[in-house]
Amino acid sequence: MHSPYFIGLMSGTSTDGVDGVLAHIGPADAPAAPDDTIRILASASRALPVMLRRELLALNTPGTNELARAARAANRLADCYALVVRALLRQSGLSAQDIRAIGAHGQTVRHAPEAGYTLQLNAPARLAERTRIAVVADFRNRDVAAGGQGAPLVPAFHAARFGWDAGRAVLNLGGIANLTVLGDPVRGFDTGPANMLMDAWAQRHLGQPYDREGRWAAQGSCHDTLLEILLAEPWLALPAPKSTGRDLFSLAWLDACLDQLPSATRPDPTDVQATLLRFTVQTIAQAMCREAPDTREVLACGGGALNPVLMQALTQALPGRLASTADYGVPVQSVEALAFAWLAHAHVTGYPACLPAVTGARHASIAGCLYPA
Repeated sequence: MHSPYFIGLMSGTSTDGVDGVLAHIGPADAPAAPDDTIRILASASRALPVMLRRELLALNTPGTNELARAARAANRLADCYALVVRALLRQSGLSAQDIRAIGAHGQTVRHAPEAGYTLQLNAPARLAERTRIAVVADFRNRDVAAGGQGAPLVPAFHAARFGWDAGRAVLNLGGIANLTVLGDPVRGFDTGPANMLMDAWAQRHLGQPYDREGRWAAQGSCHDTLLEILLAEPWLALPAPKSTGRDLFSLAWLDACLDQLPSATRPDPTDVQATLLRFTVQTIAQAMCREAPDTREVLACGGGALNPVLMQALTQALPGRLASTADYGVPVQSVEALAFAWLAHAHVTGYPACLPAVTGARHASIAGCLYPA
């Protein structure tokens, strides 16, 4: 009898830490899994060490000796993953032998599916050795090889956990915002930055990794001309399926947008933050109106769902009711980690979780590669 216990680990585009869950997961192909089929038994988080976070962010752009630096950073990230796994086992009272597999996404440092590649730093063999648990990793490349975006990865899980009901969407507010449009077929795509630019701007001007509860943005006013420049980014007009990341939406991109303003009219940093929040809201709302105009309910998750200023602005801008995945039994910070536990389950059971309607690939595929315990 195969174990129903899986661990999911996620360190996302925000690069702030590792979230992990230990979950009981039933059949991966359940059309609308009830709460007792996919449920969290334990959750744990661990902030990334400051130097590792700096290195992971630096590795998003070319630099000297980056191959060796990337390998060392991947090893350190795997060690952080292992610490989260140990915390989950302690909390749940289960042992390594009870866990069928860990789903570990790694840290994306390059994402260029149009050029045929995506790169996540990870050391899954090291993680398997440290934990004595099988690891499923490298979730994106099989889909990219089939001509897909390799992203987003979570829509099949969203459908399994939150139902296939047409009219419902799931909005993940991580570093990047991605939207799952439930129904038949399930669709999903990135809409643009969620927290990524706001976090980077807060780090630059406040020396803080993020704008807690959106308080800084709330002190400013949207700069309409800057917002028009941000919204003119050609990627935003592309139809789904599509995905993006730091390769495009970086501080260098923001600085180039600011440079288009006359010096005398450049906004102060607080107003830039307010404009970035409005940019997040506008790009999500425009994408939803274009791709899912009949949406009646949106379930928000990710770190941005804890930002009341952002959530209030989204409430006013989006069609239908804005709710939280917590209303449906999954804490907003645990959704992506749970998704990777589910994706590990999908891999070992042979369920194709990469969907052509989401990624644009030529065919569905099984996500991930297995590293035995």
